[in-house]
Amino acid sequence: MGSISDSTLQALALLFGGDPNLWEIIGISFRVSLTAIALATPVAIGIAFLLAYGRFPGRRLLITMFNTLLSFPAVVVGLTLYILLSRQGPLGEWQLLFTQPAMIIGQIALALPILVAMGHSSLQATDRRAWETARTLGAGRLRSMLTLMREARFGLLAALLAGFGRIIAEVGASMMLGGNILHYTRNIPTAIALETSKGEFAQGIALGLVLLAMAFLLNGLLQLVQGKGRPVA
Repeated sequence: MGSISDSTLQALALLFGGDPNLWEIIGISFRVSLTAIALATPVAIGIAFLLAYGRFPGRRLLITMFNTLLSFPAVVVGLTLYILLSRQGPLGEWQLLFTQPAMIIGQIALALPILVAMGHSSLQATDRRAWETARTLGAGRLRSMLTLMREARFGLLAALLAGFGRIIAEVGASMMLGGNILHYTRNIPTAIALETSKGEFAQGIALGLVLLAMAFLLNGLLQLVQGKGRPVA
């Protein structure tokens, strides 16, 4: 019990003492994950919109596929991309394996199903007459789409936060694609796994506290935005 308390105190000292190695890991993690979510979100919303309002062959199959990918293990995503990006793989010439771009690609692959599935549900729940009315009044497709996105903004925000929470805490694909290289691809979850395996808990606890604080802030933000959107009784 004493060792756990000591490790926790050391973790707090690392956090509030501005340990450069710790904050470098945090910076890498947020930089990679924010880039991934920024790249994945526009594509995912476009796909979600097509699935919600489009009518084309294979639409139901695509919806089923994205819903199925929600439960796809991250390590399998990492393995698939590892094979593609390895020297013997079809994309080996890109030389992306064990780099931050490879980690970003992996996190995009993990975030996309969440963003599409939740975005599709949110957009499908909006009143279809809003789209028809906007088109009747002469609004272009983009303007009409933005109108619907505004109606579904709380659901889309929830999808965004869920996707970001998934990828920043994911360890399997990040470990396989990034290689956990110090000062380059070592992020929060891979660093926690490494330090725990060595029996060094202080840094792992410190990084775990960062993830907990982030989850609390993201959920608080979502509640705040949803609260502002509710009509006053």
